[in-house]
Amino acid sequence: MNRHHNLRGIVAMLLAVAMFSLMDTGLKLLSPHYPALQVAAMRAFSSLPLVIGYVAWRGAFHTLVRVRWPLHLLRGVLGIAMLSLFTFGLRHLPLAETYSIFFIAPLLITVLSVPFLGERVDSSRWTAVLVGLLGVIVVLRPTGSGMFTLAGLAVLGSAVCYSISAITVRIVGRTDSTESQLFWLMAMVAVGAGAMAAPGWVAIRAVDTWALVGVAVFGFLGQLAITEAFRLGEASAIAPLEYSALAWGLGLDWILWRTLPDAVTLIGAAIIIASGVYLVRRERVHLESEHP
Repeated sequence: MNRHHNLRGIVAMLLAVAMFSLMDTGLKLLSPHYPALQVAAMRAFSSLPLVIGYVAWRGAFHTLVRVRWPLHLLRGVLGIAMLSLFTFGLRHLPLAETYSIFFIAPLLITVLSVPFLGERVDSSRWTAVLVGLLGVIVVLRPTGSGMFTLAGLAVLGSAVCYSISAITVRIVGRTDSTESQLFWLMAMVAVGAGAMAAPGWVAIRAVDTWALVGVAVFGFLGQLAITEAFRLGEASAIAPLEYSALAWGLGLDWILWRTLPDAVTLIGAAIIIASGVYLVRRERVHLESEHP
């Protein structure tokens, strides 16, 4: 893979992180006014027209029916849980602190790759995972005085759901199209979360229309950008850039809510990020040694 493609992949990844950060800002703005399940449904419903338009542009409607339904249903359930838990966490926590906890996801994917994908994880990688978990404990501060709350645990649960979903994507991606994965995830979250939220549905305020539009557009653009990033660039060069979300979280927290995380949260985030970057870089060295 040439350096030009890598550079384009890096730019696409930075754009993806920016788009998802802005989408999460929209979710946080909506979260105080609507139940978490309803926000998850609104996020999916608002994106569906864009997803359908994308599938039509790609001429991929025929791929939507030839899919592995059990895996898509599992992703739908995980998507509902992930979005609902993440939204609940956002309601009570600043963006930067929410991201700091969610950064455990890449490490959890490493752990789950052993039983579900049959990958081998050596002692160095296990050590990096344990160090990352230590970082999460630092952020959560289970002393009764920190963030060891339902909100913090909800974000942790969201990261677990995301990690399992990522493993599922690796499996279903062997046979099913990207368009089918994107469409059925949004459709199932919209229908499933919408049905569960229906009994307590809160009328959508006109003033929140712009936030919903932002969630739809930024979420859709972010999904396209991250797909392009991993298509063009080496995973070892692209994946660590996900941690740039912390910078967006810090900036948006300050601009919109005039809040900043304390030193303990930043230390925990640094530990998680360092262990994640180590894992990705070590994998690159391992691959290069196998394919000189």
